[in-house]
Amino acid sequence: MTDNTILIPAAELAAKNKAHFPNESPEYRQARNDLLSEEIELRRHIERVAALRRTLPPGGEIPENYIFESSNGAVRLSQLFGDKDTLVIYSMMFGPQRERACPMCTAMLTSWEGTARNLRERVALAVTARSPIERLLNFKKERGWQNLRIYSDIKGDYTRSYVSAEDSDVPGLSVFTRGDGTVRHFWSGEMSGAMADPGQDPRGAPDLDSLWTILDLTPAGRGATWYPKLEYASLATIK
Repeated sequence: MTDNTILIPAAELAAKNKAHFPNESPEYRQARNDLLSEEIELRRHIERVAALRRTLPPGGEIPENYIFESSNGAVRLSQLFGDKDTLVIYSMMFGPQRERACPMCTAMLTSWEGTARNLRERVALAVTARSPIERLLNFKKERGWQNLRIYSDIKGDYTRSYVSAEDSDVPGLSVFTRGDGTVRHFWSGEMSGAMADPGQDPRGAPDLDSLWTILDLTPAGRGATWYPKLEYASLATIK
């Protein structure tokens, strides 16, 4: 969608909706069509923000070619690109001070495990954490992750530059580009807890975990106190 695209008002598009469901009331249908108009506007806003992100000026060149530990030894950030010109790095909360990995990071990465098979056709994807590589690989095996590439930022140089200057155990998401032999920072998530609206659980936008997007479609929503866990009580098999 270009800047000079003339858009039909969202309400007019919503009026084209022909969906009806058994036993719904006129009040429900009117409210649902009003909501549909807002959903169209949300879709448009997501498109506008993505377009603005793509027009960012060139970011800063990385100050050093950071070294990570992989299952096969040391690897530099520039090597994580593989044959791609874009690299997405997610830094998960699993530092040596943690007994177990962050359940929120784990839940999101578990959903990414599936989408990584498609994502890697367009960009390179890497996951880092501050724990030793052996610990990270053991956790990867425990979770059954096959498609996610895991690296240890054992020295913490990358983390202190692009995640937390204080080397805090916090998550981070950054995108880098490579061109003409130069690796540059393109974008990082910068929403902090201080930017949350009243009563809102701190988070960035858009959400990168489909868990929350799906819950947003339900009557109870995300809930005020529920968060993912690493393990749940066994559930009866649905037949």
